[in-house]
Amino acid sequence: MKDRDHYSLLANLFRYPEEDFMLQLKENQNFLDEFYPEAGKELQPFSESLNNRPLDETRELFTKTFDVQPICYLDLGYVMFGEDYKRGAFLLNMQEEQIKINNDCGTDLSDNICNVLTLMTKSEDDVFVEDLVWRIFIPCVKKMIAEFDSARVDMKMKILRKMHRAIIQEELNHGNVYKNCFTALLEVLRKDFGEKVMVAEGDTVLTSSHHRAFFNKQTALQTINHKQNSEAQDFATLNKLD
Repeated sequence: MKDRDHYSLLANLFRYPEEDFMLQLKENQNFLDEFYPEAGKELQPFSESLNNRPLDETRELFTKTFDVQPICYLDLGYVMFGEDYKRGAFLLNMQEEQIKINNDCGTDLSDNICNVLTLMTKSEDDVFVEDLVWRIFIPCVKKMIAEFDSARVDMKMKILRKMHRAIIQEELNHGNVYKNCFTALLEVLRKDFGEKVMVAEGDTVLTSSHHRAFFNKQTALQTINHKQNSEAQDFATLNKLD
């Protein structure tokens, strides 16, 4: 098993900020500066922005970025598949993997980015983790980063105004520093795992394989049966976030 303890550390960047959040952020910054300097440069604007910021303002930034009027979602299955039945299949498999490592996901779903980072740290199946990173995690992080682009944020602001929703703070409209957490994470993932060109996401059906990865070559393109479809769709419906 490869040493992946630092992913538990990185998970703290994406949790709701508690009293020790700034200590965790400093620990992340110091670790990245030493071992992943490019990622450290990416995280630096986030660290500087939150330095000496009151905790309630940091919490407000987190809530408005990911909950109230989200720029992006933190659940990888939703980011990757939306409401497609494959999201339900992915959740079911992730739930099984979380149980294997005895990870209490709390009130979050099994595919929440923090729970997935914890899974990556504790899983002893290197093949499974590599498949997860190449086929799901890296593509999802790229999509999350893209959601912070100015043009996409502007479009969301227009939609929210039409819906008579509350006006979001200017820092959320442009230059939201949480983007830097994702760019830093992407740098770490690329350095640890590299990056492969995989099959198109629309062609990938999530199934278990002999090595317990979701995406074995022999099974990835098989069509799951009607019963599995129904169970996956039901599970996704019960856990939809919006």
